[in-house]
Amino acid sequence: MSELSEATRRAVEAAQAAGAGEAEAYAARESGREVRVHGGEVESLTAATQSGIGVRAWIGHRVGYAYGTDLSDAGVATIAARAATAAGVADEDEFAAPPAPAEIEALPGLSDPSVTTWETPRVAELALAVERTALAADERVVAVETAVYADSSERVAIASSAGVAGEYESSSCFAYLQALAAGENGRETGLGFGIARGPAGLDPEGVGAEGAARALAMIGAAKPESRACPVVLDPTVAASFAGLIGGALGANAVQRGRSPFAGRIEEELASPAFALHDDGRDPEGPASAPFDGEGVPRRRTALIEEGRLRGYLFDTYTANREGTHSTGSAARAGYRSLPSVSASNLLVASGELSEAELLQRAGEGVYVTEVAGLHSGVNPVTGIFSVGASGRMIRGGELAEPVREFTIAGELVAMLGAVEAAGAEARWVPFGGSVRTPALLVAELSISGS
Repeated sequence: MSELSEATRRAVEAAQAAGAGEAEAYAARESGREVRVHGGEVESLTAATQSGIGVRAWIGHRVGYAYGTDLSDAGVATIAARAATAAGVADEDEFAAPPAPAEIEALPGLSDPSVTTWETPRVAELALAVERTALAADERVVAVETAVYADSSERVAIASSAGVAGEYESSSCFAYLQALAAGENGRETGLGFGIARGPAGLDPEGVGAEGAARALAMIGAAKPESRACPVVLDPTVAASFAGLIGGALGANAVQRGRSPFAGRIEEELASPAFALHDDGRDPEGPASAPFDGEGVPRRRTALIEEGRLRGYLFDTYTANREGTHSTGSAARAGYRSLPSVSASNLLVASGELSEAELLQRAGEGVYVTEVAGLHSGVNPVTGIFSVGASGRMIRGGELAEPVREFTIAGELVAMLGAVEAAGAEARWVPFGGSVRTPALLVAELSISGS
């Protein structure tokens, strides 16, 4: 038994000894590095490791929580006793109950040894290669605003008095940059990024080239004319919308009436071209794990299939409120936090069309490559959105001049019904969650420009 698993076992026993009827302990050890480079030199380097344990204690339907970093016998006993004391003075909540145990199936391949075997100078060189590649791509790429490499590795263990027990190790890393290209009207930015389990899986030249290409493509951008037209969302933008939809399908939002999907199970509300699943066991998924933040086995959950809303995401608490079962969708931001409902890996189904074929299908419209303020620009109850965007015009089925400083507006559910096609090539996008999506063609959205 590892140190973390042993600590969770001792914490559960200590909480019950302190008066808890049921108890659960979640322990984690996290290590991470971040390297920022600028002008061919390392600008900053940070590295941190932390360990800790969080304990939930139940006394009837009252629950208390405490956490700390001292994993010694005395430290764990103190944390567990605090949790039991907190439960003793908490308000009664009929839905507060520990998760039932279930068989946890191992999920190998979540950790890449290169996260630990690549020493810091080597990952710094990777970040520098990202910057160099962008600057060498074209003389109009005059600078790199920021170039970053970051990684993390984590070991998690959980145990409960109900019989939940599990442990796993995972790792992830990413590199990204914002390239700056100079044109007559000023400088344009372009984002390039890549994600992997470890630095050995990254392509720094590909990341740098993507940032440069995106920046160069925006030179000469102007406002488009206002209109309603077909819109192609590139994968980074489609991922932002998918993440927003995944959040709105969490049972906590639905039960509070803060979701446009509330009370609509089995309604036909999306185009058959759009399908969405949450899969916490996808072998490539950055958020994959054998179990969730409260020890419930991860699984694949159908959210939208064949145009119909198939389900919501539940943790144990929201499942108890609904009279159903957890979908293994409890997430934690570490040992300090209580579990709450969250998507794991959101997967938007790919279609059969290449990007060129999507553009041909669109005919005349806009190819959106970036949106700003999506979460603040969406009404969480109605799903109505209006957000800033930039991208390229589509003319005659091909990419044309760059455009910026316009807004796209619509309503989330109506947009899902207007998805005409999905691209064949999907990619993982790490911003605001873990999403794998292709480009999406929306038959019509409102564009407000000049």
